[in-house]
Amino acid sequence: MISRAGFRHAAPEQPGNPESARRYALGLLARRDFGSTELVNKLTVKGYTVEAAAEAVAALQAERLLDDARSLEAFVRAHAARGQGPMRIRQELATRGFLASDIEAALESGPDFVTICREVRQRKFGAQPPGSWAERGKQMRFLQYRGFSSDHIRLALGQDPEDL
Repeated sequence: MISRAGFRHAAPEQPGNPESARRYALGLLARRDFGSTELVNKLTVKGYTVEAAAEAVAALQAERLLDDARSLEAFVRAHAARGQGPMRIRQELATRGFLASDIEAALESGPDFVTICREVRQRKFGAQPPGSWAERGKQMRFLQYRGFSSDHIRLALGQDPEDL
């Protein structure tokens, strides 16, 4: 099989062999953390059977080489450091197959998103608060695009939601 980039990616020699799937999964995990659902999907796309992929992932979880909670925490930390808000992070994690309850737990134990929202706003627009309604709207839309909630945005712009 030839990928879009033009490289040859051979189908696995033993698509039903869980040990072969495990070795391939270890190579993937050496590059970055994956969630269990995402890793099963990667293995099946590579050509392994669903059963072999699931068995390989279960073995990696038993060996504690694969941990969804650790993967979630690392993802939240990395994307928050990029200046992304909880709504955007939540959406990305849901597309990767994580459970909503696990996502919420990772976000709750994550960083202070109000502080991150303030820093993102100041980095993009400077320390001065917006001078006009048009500028305020522009900053709010930008922060909303980055995934921050309206409460985070109001606090970052210096308006306490309790005062409304």
